[in-house]
Amino acid sequence: MIKYPYKKNIQSSLPSHAENGQKDVNFGKRGMTFEAQIEKVNKYYLASNFAVIHKKPTPIQIVKVDYPKRTQATITQAYFKTPSTTDFNGVYKGVYIDFEAKETTNKGSFPLVNLHAHQVRHIIAVTKQKGVAFLLVKFSAFDEVYLLPATILNKFWQEYEKGMRKSIKRAEFIVSGLLVPNNTYPSVDYLKIIDQLLENENLKLKDGC
Repeated sequence: MIKYPYKKNIQSSLPSHAENGQKDVNFGKRGMTFEAQIEKVNKYYLASNFAVIHKKPTPIQIVKVDYPKRTQATITQAYFKTPSTTDFNGVYKGVYIDFEAKETTNKGSFPLVNLHAHQVRHIIAVTKQKGVAFLLVKFSAFDEVYLLPATILNKFWQEYEKGMRKSIKRAEFIVSGLLVPNNTYPSVDYLKIIDQLLENENLKLKDGC
């Protein structure tokens, strides 16, 4: 049993996810598929000395452990000590990078219910410290990945909190986001988009903005 500080308890054993078959569990599986893809890309970046970016571990407080055998310990009850922030963080060209990765099967939009307020607040806080933070969203129906900069995400999120919207339309990602190159390898080359963001920031500094 894993106990969330802000949600109801969730079974921690892996079989329970497969047995439940609920809608929210399916969202998690889709997210993990995309996260696994990003992790593979990050391993390529690391091996190529391009960037050091990893998936963040979630701090867990172990409450109960069963020992069926001396060499086989099984965690049967635990809880997350603090709410998690975003999925990935690291450093690229001396700049701190932080982002959340989400996947949706919706063809027309990305439901904002799939994000949490503390994640958006964290992304905005990182940018205030001159880091690069953003949301990566994959529209699996089109095999498209968009990078949504923090400032634009914040605008959409404020409208969501005011009840003015429930999602971000794919058309809005096309206009306001940045399409990540879909290569053979790495499959999601998001560093190319970060290069664009860094270049734009440098131009602003040169212009005195």
